[in-house]
Amino acid sequence: AEEALQRLSRLRPSALYRDDDLDLIRPGNLSEDLSRVGEADWVIEAVTENLEIKRQLWAQIAPHLRPDSLISTNTSGIPIGSIAQALPEELRSRFLGTHFFNPPRYLRLLEIIPTQDTDDEVVSSMRRIGEEILGKGVVVARDVPGFIANRLGTYGVLVILQAMEEFGLAPDEVDSITGRAMGRPNSATFRTLDLVGLDVFVAICDFMRANLKEPRDQAVFEAPSYVREMVDRGWTGEKAGQGFYKRVQAEGESEILAVELDSLDYRPRRRAQTLSLAAVRDMEDPGERLRTLVATDDVAGNFAWKVLSELLVYAARNVGEAADDIVSIDRAMRWGFGWQLGPFEAWEAVGLAESVQRMKEDGLEVPDWVDALAERGEGFYKHEAERTLQVVPGKPSAPVAEDYRTISVERLAASGAVVARRPGASLYDLGDEVAFLDFHSPKQAIGTDMLEMLEQAAVLVPRDFRGLVIGSHVEPDFCVGANIMLLLMAAQDGEWDELDLMLRRFQNALMNLKRLPVPVVTAPYGRTLGGGAEVVLAGDQTVASVETYIGLVETAAGIIPAGGGSKEMLLRALESVPGGIAGLIGRSKRGVPQLLPEVDPQPAVVSAFETIARAKISTSAAQARELGFLRRADVTVPNLDHLIYAAKRAVLALDAQGYEPPPPARVPVLGAGTRALLEMAAQYQLWGGYASEHDVSIARKLAYVLTGGDRPAGTHATEEYFLDLEREATLSLSGEPKTQARIEHLLAKGRPLRN
Repeated sequence: AEEALQRLSRLRPSALYRDDDLDLIRPGNLSEDLSRVGEADWVIEAVTENLEIKRQLWAQIAPHLRPDSLISTNTSGIPIGSIAQALPEELRSRFLGTHFFNPPRYLRLLEIIPTQDTDDEVVSSMRRIGEEILGKGVVVARDVPGFIANRLGTYGVLVILQAMEEFGLAPDEVDSITGRAMGRPNSATFRTLDLVGLDVFVAICDFMRANLKEPRDQAVFEAPSYVREMVDRGWTGEKAGQGFYKRVQAEGESEILAVELDSLDYRPRRRAQTLSLAAVRDMEDPGERLRTLVATDDVAGNFAWKVLSELLVYAARNVGEAADDIVSIDRAMRWGFGWQLGPFEAWEAVGLAESVQRMKEDGLEVPDWVDALAERGEGFYKHEAERTLQVVPGKPSAPVAEDYRTISVERLAASGAVVARRPGASLYDLGDEVAFLDFHSPKQAIGTDMLEMLEQAAVLVPRDFRGLVIGSHVEPDFCVGANIMLLLMAAQDGEWDELDLMLRRFQNALMNLKRLPVPVVTAPYGRTLGGGAEVVLAGDQTVASVETYIGLVETAAGIIPAGGGSKEMLLRALESVPGGIAGLIGRSKRGVPQLLPEVDPQPAVVSAFETIARAKISTSAAQARELGFLRRADVTVPNLDHLIYAAKRAVLALDAQGYEPPPPARVPVLGAGTRALLEMAAQYQLWGGYASEHDVSIARKLAYVLTGGDRPAGTHATEEYFLDLEREATLSLSGEPKTQARIEHLLAKGRPLRN
């Protein structure tokens, strides 16, 4: 057990928010520590997927359980009622299934599966724990083999495998179609199978085949012979180093090979090249992408239609079988597999009436209730101003259960709450005199329209609102930073005045934000990089998702943060020393500000310097606090759906306290001595082989900015002075050929070049 705990600390991506969280886990074993389960409020079993082993363990545990504890099994498909039979009758009312998707920290879905004996209050308690403490998207599934997500997900994969043979495609070509083009993760089908494990996939197929009753289901849930052959060879995917894909080193470069199914030999990966895939490549809306793809008569379009149509019909057959309603199926597939649209949402996107007619022509058996909807020209959902209704087969439409803490931007727009709008950003009225600035540009990059909206918000919000929330409703990222293509083009054309104006405009927008007479709360989540991090640093308070990956990454592009990020990280470092900035500044006999000798800010400044110079990105909101991106008063929220609501409450709390904007800061100048220390730290990185000569050049510019330029140590300067230093350093670095090469590489490859 102790060795397993150490393995947990080495998992990548990390299973922990902070390394210190490992100390919260107390290892034990079944021979000596079984009685400790009596200390727990919730006992969850997650042993191997074997019914008899699970039953034996629960029979062992039962005498030690508290009568008021919650007890659950984590299984991907074994009927919960069968496991419950190992428990005494008096405990069965507190027992249910809790199916977490792997890795549980990162995948949002939690399926709760009650048995016929489970108390309703136990289900409600588990839902609250899942949503409020664990931040999960919770769906209640029926106790049938595979529940909702694995039942549909495995079926969908097997349909893809069968269609691949029918269309004569290879796994890597199929992945070109079944990833982003269909509104699914980039790992698509076969990369996902490699991550899950081919042995696990075969086990799920065999389990489903053995436990499903309908012959047509049993015929589908048969793992292909080539998958079984790969498992027999030990090619089980990522954990074995090879599966459908294998990464190799050739001439110092990493290359990904794909398997040929006929020979099981590996060859260089290739992607499907079709008109339909080219047509949807730049479409941001997943519904538009899917609709365009399946309507195109080429191999990719026909393949996508084949696998989508069969899955949609299967999903419709499982309403009332695996789930009580359509929204549970849609949410399960979005939260469990990272799909942008659930099956019924996708069905509406491609056109219900048209698609049903096409399915019938293909010989698919469309359920009667779906056929009737199509005949009436209706859809699965009806969106009203205050609620959304969903179709319930054989019954009147029912409201979709919604949490009051979930704020729908689509509903805000439909209700007329739009205050101002640009293609990449919009300003909404959240109610209670709180405004919401929503980022929604392509790939969440900061461009002209975002700057225009920041500038407009600085005028409108103080006039009409009590405060402002800055966030986004677009998953998975808050903001990936500024559009560096614009910077590169200006630098290559020698348009230095234009570039200077661009940087000044961004700096001014964020300084105006910082000095608004009403509170500004930022609500980051996912990747919050470069300019996105600078927006966060400019706010009065941050309400962050626990899964926030924030970093000032400009050095990877050969520049430094120039929207105020360097200055703000310096301020936060100085605030962290005893007494804060005020404690650093004294006065000489002549009244000139000077640094007090008894307070040493250098360790904090060195830490901030290293965070920026090394382009560190937090792996969680907890680590963001350690790196200085979050303050002590900042808040973290487990459930992403509750983020905007929590940020709105923070605005109202600041307003109720009698908010006043922070006064202009007097920033201490640390001078040449501290600068030499920072430059030496960069030099050590070069000598150790962790940095290049250009990295050191960038670090020297950053050190110059953080230590106040040419001003003498012991004095102080305005924030605007430090902004000038940031801008001048970035303009200078932008003219460097190596910086331009870094930007070109980032744009082309999506990863940094350490030249």
